[in-house]
Amino acid sequence: MKYPHGIQSKLQQRKEKKSLRSLSVNAEGIDFYSNDYLGLAKSKTIYTEAIQLLKKKNLEVNSATGSRLISGNTHFHEEVEAQIAKFHQAETALLFNSGYDANVGFFSSVPQRGDVVFYDELIHASIRDGLQMSLAKTYKFKHNNLNELKRKVDKLTTSGDIFIVTESVFSMDGDTPDLEKLVNYCSRRNVFLIVDEAHALGVFGSRGEGVIQQQNLQDKVFARIMTFGKGLGAHGAAVIGNAQLKEFLINFARSFMYTTAISPHAVATISSAYQVLESSSAKEKLQQNIHYFQQQVEEFQLTSRFIKSKSSIQSCLIPGNEEVKNIAEALQQQEFMVKPILSPTVPEGEERLRFCLHSYNSKEEIFSVLQCLKSELK
Repeated sequence: MKYPHGIQSKLQQRKEKKSLRSLSVNAEGIDFYSNDYLGLAKSKTIYTEAIQLLKKKNLEVNSATGSRLISGNTHFHEEVEAQIAKFHQAETALLFNSGYDANVGFFSSVPQRGDVVFYDELIHASIRDGLQMSLAKTYKFKHNNLNELKRKVDKLTTSGDIFIVTESVFSMDGDTPDLEKLVNYCSRRNVFLIVDEAHALGVFGSRGEGVIQQQNLQDKVFARIMTFGKGLGAHGAAVIGNAQLKEFLINFARSFMYTTAISPHAVATISSAYQVLESSSAKEKLQQNIHYFQQQVEEFQLTSRFIKSKSSIQSCLIPGNEEVKNIAEALQQQEFMVKPILSPTVPEGEERLRFCLHSYNSKEEIFSVLQCLKSELK
């Protein structure tokens, strides 16, 4: 069968750059690669409570049956949205099928023609995809560089609205912007700030609310995107904001309007996970492991290799796709499940091993994986 030349050419380019992706079934080993930071994805309590909740609500079904605007909406969806909004001290929340759907729906619809969006250069691909579908003008700024952002915003002449988008924890570097300064600047300039908290939920805050609430900034942020497939151990996402924003998204966010609604089972898992999160001690254990990991990085004299981060994501820079893949394979052979992050996912020369820390990692496991890493680095 003949295939389009463009497909063949692009695949060949990936092969030549040692960056061709492929699927593999998860191997047995010590987890330093999943986003299940608190172990909630494997929680039998959440699994059992979600099933019981569905029975209580008389929702023993396999699908939502249609979009929320047709047959897919239930009182249960709305109850859980109210639960999420209350937990995050917001007026409303709107459920989406995934963090990707939430970001594409939000950024393709909210900024209008004539508006301007400034985004951090390391922002997630789903936000970039949403912005590409938007009618607004978009400009990037250097990663976590508030001074450059200010210069670009202050010299801008526009009659439209200005939006700034960042993440509270960046997915590849694991670092955090100075959100207090950013929020204060946006307030002075009447700029709308959107913060993606995908990798902060469950990790930061006294109850795992995220960085924005940890810093008591929730009333100064236009919108937050909460993704449930990471620290919450569930599936789906929610856009959190005021009632008018929710009304707008229901009417104009195409990834919400034109897809089968998130299933009642997924909604029950989200609800149960939030309840467990409030009382879980796993958050404290995770913070202890992050601190211990950083101590051992210093002990093994690896500090210069790692990007500074206070989150669950600890990235070790190992330039070159082939080199980082070889070291990742060596660790995997010792049953440490660590994945290499290759260019073009990250810029060329900034390839890395991305260590994801969890509440259930032991100190012995952390020490051993860093010891193995040290021995493999030349």
